[in-house]
Amino acid sequence: MRFVSFLHGDLHLYGRVEGDSVLLPSPDFANSCPTLRTAIAAGALTRFAPDPDAAPLPIADLGFDPVIPDPAKIICIGRNYRDHGGEDGRPPFPSVFIRFSDTQVGHGAPILVPADSTEFELEGELAAVIGRAGRAIPESEALDHVAGYSIYNDASARDWQRHSTQYTAGKNFPGTGAFGPFLVSADEISDPKQLEITSRVDGVVHQQGTTADMLFSIAELIAYVSRFTPLAPGDVIATGTPGRSEIGRGPARHLKPGALVEIEISGVGRLANRLVAAEV
Repeated sequence: MRFVSFLHGDLHLYGRVEGDSVLLPSPDFANSCPTLRTAIAAGALTRFAPDPDAAPLPIADLGFDPVIPDPAKIICIGRNYRDHGGEDGRPPFPSVFIRFSDTQVGHGAPILVPADSTEFELEGELAAVIGRAGRAIPESEALDHVAGYSIYNDASARDWQRHSTQYTAGKNFPGTGAFGPFLVSADEISDPKQLEITSRVDGVVHQQGTTADMLFSIAELIAYVSRFTPLAPGDVIATGTPGRSEIGRGPARHLKPGALVEIEISGVGRLANRLVAAEV
């Protein structure tokens, strides 16, 4: 199953994807689960009841919200691929930092290039969305806590990221974290360790890799993160980004307003956003 959060008129809604359309939840279902995050928390995705009186909405007409517009936590993992900082082998622990939910945009929405940054870069990532709460989750049970997967562009103001040993400043400019377009239920992804990730800028490949090259698997990340903080339904773990193609290195990796950034992950979908200049 695939789900999407979107803006329809003045209403922020969600629904289940069927082909090229989206089915809205029935009034009773929407009353009990008004957002995708609450539906996940209720364990109700498999019981999703479409509204028999509402016409399906064409996906092409939607204004996408971030898949989970209001996650309580967005946990991001740095340097988690062998070809992106892992050349010296696996470190003893994952590199963890935080992104704020108000930095997110949906599929098709503009990503804002910070006015204060001259080194703005894309980072195509597989995102795991937590479906079942837990603390100190055993690695052997970790994937049972995943509701589904999506795509994250954890774009970075790299110059601001270097202001300190912490990544926070470079990761939290408004409108820099694209998330979507769909939540793909975990049962549709037979092996999250075997997914291809390709990131393009104006059609040119800047990143290409596979989740098989993660230094810490999704199960290991959930087990580690849940040791220091409880994970709740709708929480997001952005699992790190692979290395870059030759053209995606050096000054060529710095993104400019007007560029179209596309991130594609096999079995999950394609996230596309045009870059525009932020006013501040």
